[in-house]
Amino acid sequence: MMTNKPGGVLYIGVTADLIRRTSQHRAGEIEGFTQRYRLYQPVYFERHDDIRDAILREKTLKKWNRAWKDELITTTNPAWNDLYAGIL
Repeated sequence: MMTNKPGGVLYIGVTADLIRRTSQHRAGEIEGFTQRYRLYQPVYFERHDDIRDAILREKTLKKWNRAWKDELITTTNPAWNDLYAGIL
């Protein structure tokens, strides 16, 4: 999940290469939702061995209400810190 600030707009996506994809978002190379709302700070991520599991999880999270998403982030990242350095 990426955001522009703690409690801000959220983006949920899936990728096979988290470092590359996050770097592309941060550099503004990907047009669309993340660029429009400047969502460059990863605040939560999960690793999956199977891309099908990752896609299923993404679809599930997108259906969650905002309070559940906020709670999920806050459980592992209470200050909503930018986790970019930790995924490099």
